[in-house]
Amino acid sequence: MARRIDYSARYQHSPEQVYEALTDRGYWDARVEEMRKHSENRVEHFEVSDSGIELVLHHVLPRTDLPDIAQTVMRNDLIITRTESYSPFGDTVTGTYEASIPAGPGSLTGTMELFGTETGCTLRTSSEAKVHIPFVGGRLEELMLTNLVDLFRTEAQVTATWLAAR
Repeated sequence: MARRIDYSARYQHSPEQVYEALTDRGYWDARVEEMRKHSENRVEHFEVSDSGIELVLHHVLPRTDLPDIAQTVMRNDLIITRTESYSPFGDTVTGTYEASIPAGPGSLTGTMELFGTETGCTLRTSSEAKVHIPFVGGRLEELMLTNLVDLFRTEAQVTATWLAAR
C-alpha cells in the first residue's frame, strides 16, 4: 500500500522571486553544493524554456549510511535519479517529480505547487512512496517519506538563504 505526505516550504519572498531562483543554474549549483554535505550530488540536466523548467538531479548515498532495514534490501550504494519539471510562471506554478532507483523495490513520485500568500509564497510538495516488498514495505515507505521531509526542509533552507543573499 502506498503512503503519502505533504510538505510546505513557506518563503517571505514573492512567487516571482522563488521561480526566478528555480530558473537560475547558480541556484541549483548552490543547492547541490549544500547537499554534498550528506551525499554525492550533481545536476545532470538543466533547461529553462517557454515550456518551463526541466532538470535531472543525481544523488549517491553510500550503502553503509543507510538504515539497517534499507541495507537488507539494497546490496550496493543507493543511486537516486530525481527528475523535476515546473510549468511556466503564472498565478500558480505546478510541477512534478520522480525519484528512481535502478533495481529499486519501489517508487517515489510527487507534485509541486508554487503559489502566493499574504506574507510571500508557499511551495507545497505532495509525495507518494510505494515499496513492493512483503512485510517491510510499509516501514520502508515511512522511512523514505521521513527522510524526504528532512531533504525538503534542507532544500527550503538553502532556497531561503540563497534568496536572502540576492
